[in-house]
Amino acid sequence: MTVRLTYEEGTIRITGADELGGSDAPDLPFVERDERSKTLRAPAHRYTALLAALDEAGIAYDDRVFALSDLSLESTYELREYQREALDDWERGDRQGVLELPTGSGKTVIGIAAIEALDTPTLVVVPTIDLLEQWRRELEREFDVDVGQLGGGEQRFGDLTVSTYDSAYLRADELGDRFGLVVFDEVHHLGGEGYRDIARLLATPARMGLTATFERPDGAHEVVEELVGPLVHRVDVDELAGEHLADYDIKRVEVALTPEEREVYERHQETFTDYLATSGIHMRSGSDYQELVKRSGSDPRAREALLAKQRAREVMMNADEKVQQLETILDRHRGDRIIVFTAHTDLVYRLSERFLIPAITHETGASERREILEQFRSGEYSRVVTANVLDEGVDVPDANVAVVLSGSGSEREFTQRLGRVLRPKDDGVSEPTDSEAREATASPLGGRALLYEIVTEETAEERVARRRRR
Repeated sequence: MTVRLTYEEGTIRITGADELGGSDAPDLPFVERDERSKTLRAPAHRYTALLAALDEAGIAYDDRVFALSDLSLESTYELREYQREALDDWERGDRQGVLELPTGSGKTVIGIAAIEALDTPTLVVVPTIDLLEQWRRELEREFDVDVGQLGGGEQRFGDLTVSTYDSAYLRADELGDRFGLVVFDEVHHLGGEGYRDIARLLATPARMGLTATFERPDGAHEVVEELVGPLVHRVDVDELAGEHLADYDIKRVEVALTPEEREVYERHQETFTDYLATSGIHMRSGSDYQELVKRSGSDPRAREALLAKQRAREVMMNADEKVQQLETILDRHRGDRIIVFTAHTDLVYRLSERFLIPAITHETGASERREILEQFRSGEYSRVVTANVLDEGVDVPDANVAVVLSGSGSEREFTQRLGRVLRPKDDGVSEPTDSEAREATASPLGGRALLYEIVTEETAEERVARRRRR
């Protein structure tokens, strides 16, 4: 008995030997009969599991899913010890799985090393145009090849191709049999409902996920584990700080609401908690919040509670005393490069106007954002204020002080923002740039990174901050 395997529209099509019919046919996992084509099919992402099941059952097969060529790729990168350990753990995991390492630790380097090691056509999937351009530049420089691009105004395949999640989603059924390796950068995005189809429709056997923060509050990281593989290696910030990344300090500053702010906060918070007490919703996870949003569409009390929660949060996040504390911090760190993070666009513009700080929000055009960041890199600007845009997926110049005025309070967001000031240290693997050398000598912090977290006393924000492990 010999069957033939081919790729077709996000599935592995199994033909031959009467499609394994008969009462003595082996029970192959993930395989179902397609009555329309009268063949058997398995989901594309189960390709390697299907091969293993066929081998175990002793069924011979003619595998025509892939026709990939070697590329003779060679890179100049030298991996640090922790990067090599991460890559080794991924290879021991059958070349499937997620690597969690801090921002600034060189996740891209590990991805490029995997591409070199497998020497196979590779797809890299990224969440933003900035990352699309960064990966393309790195791949072209390291391998001296023409790199395909899906997104950012281009739709062109290459043996090495970089795609946004959006473009990969739209063309997923065309990608399934083109690549022997897929690298999902910021892989937690793959947990999004639509993006999951990218991985489902790929037969690609080798799969790597890269992220600084794998777990999602909605539990969707479990879906990512199914589609890419489990978390096979994790490096905490503290393991690298002082040796490969800058040493850092975190200062939590607690501020009080004004009497007027306190009255508004308590009134809206009471409306919210009163509803929860009778609703059966406990707000222990992101799914609980989604349930509240769902109910708000038909239940007036749920809608009132949701709006009350949002208004209480706005008071808490935008407290006047936070702005006063920011003024003190900016004055204290006149010689440092500072990124100020907030949760609301309106507050960004308010701070930008008051302190004459360049602002970057989702409303900032790509060219204007690049210009601001380039002037920040050159030292013409020493501080920037932003609302979420610089959390990930943007090549942010070196800063050594971050001020978090407001945010979601999640571990992911906190880790991403801390990562923005954890500059890589020179450890003999690569030479520091001129700007890094200048900054190390100019900063009164002596090369240490510093993150200020400003939270309002006796609010949900303070409780979340205290629960966080740092």
